[in-house]
Amino acid sequence: MSRIGLKAIELPAGVSVEQVNGKAIVKGPKGTLEVVINPLIKVEVEGNLVKCTRANEEKHTKQLHGTTRANINDAVIGVSKGFKKELVIVGIGYRCQMRGENIVMNVGYSHEIVIKPEPTVKISCPSANEVVVEGLSKQAVGQTAALIRGTREPEPYNGKGVMYKNEHIIRKEGKRAGAK
Repeated sequence: MSRIGLKAIELPAGVSVEQVNGKAIVKGPKGTLEVVINPLIKVEVEGNLVKCTRANEEKHTKQLHGTTRANINDAVIGVSKGFKKELVIVGIGYRCQMRGENIVMNVGYSHEIVIKPEPTVKISCPSANEVVVEGLSKQAVGQTAALIRGTREPEPYNGKGVMYKNEHIIRKEGKRAGAK
């Protein structure tokens, strides 16, 4: 039984949800998002609460129930507060800078790496070693942050690379540490 799917979503002030042609359209102060809804799931708006109900008790329907509720909840949070991920670049000579909307990264390769953000995402560089990814869609913000981190993932020996802020990298000793 999906426990997540049974929870009602409380709408903050200024946010509205309506169902049109198999999509839930979520409007808020920061913008508009659409969430695709499977025909097996029914979305009902009652005052400032949104409830999801399922058509039957099959396993697949139960899985869709929780996922649909979570996607609508993420859209509500996105249009009211927005999502934000912060990354840190660690390493000598590693840096980033903005070029228009794109971010240009120098992370130890012989060439620059240019990353274009997803359409609803905004990237900024407060300093040469910090990157902030902001947007409405949780999926788009996470995908753009993962692309940036994927340019040079943090390595466990020296700790160099691109990592999320407050991410803990498990460090390893080198070969010479145990030699006597």
